Amino acid sequence: MSTGELLNVDSVELKFPFELKKQISCSLQLSNKTDDYVAFKVKTTNPKKYCVRPNTGIVLPISTCEVIVTMQAQKEVPADMQCKDKFLLQTVKAPDGATPKDITAEMFNREAGNVVEECKLRVVYVFSSQHTPAHDGSEVGSSMRGAVSDNGQANATEFVMAARTFTDDVQDKSPEAKTLITKLTEEKNKAIQQNNKLRKELELLKRETSKGGGGLSFMLVVLIGLVGLIAGYVMKRS
Repeated sequence: MSTGELLNVDSVELKFPFELKKQISCSLQLSNKTDDYVAFKVKTTNPKKYCVRPNTGIVLPISTCEVIVTMQAQKEVPADMQCKDKFLLQTVKAPDGATPKDITAEMFNREAGNVVEECKLRVVYVFSSQHTPAHDGSEVGSSMRGAVSDNGQANATEFVMAARTFTDDVQDKSPEAKTLITKLTEEKNKAIQQNNKLRKELELLKRETSKGGGGLSFMLVVLIGLVGLIAGYVMKRS
């Protein structure tokens, strides 16, 4: 709370429950503890981003006034999860019976001899656990990315749980994968052994054929065809 001679402000922080692509509002309570009429004016460093209602007004003696500050929908979250926007609340005594229509810019001019009180306000983003920000406008992130807590740090518990789930899924499927790999390896080894055996028999037949001086026998042609088929099968499975 900020306490001045004219008005008390409930907080010097404007806390916005941040959500992407959605207008967000927060309230500012101004309390007048004096017997005077007090005029106020609210300024901001980023007028295009915020709408202040009312941005000027009169707080009656011993009463309060609520100011609603609305932030326009944002398309992305700041990289550092912080906002550098500032607000300035100016207050000054007003004539008795004054209304908002009686407020002029001259009333807040110190050079004219007016006593103007000022209170600086800053913007704070608040992230709830149910609405964690996602980058590039995406509303759903990877389970391994974890959640982001209110202070912008990774939620270690949820990250560990996601990691365990991922590991369990892999472990459940690994026995089947191992069985399949083992089976394919055995088939490949058998095919290689059979291929080597046929090659030896082919060499033996060639030698016998060369001794006899005749041409290739029908059985030799069949064996050559089998060798070619097995070799092709092995290459494809590899």
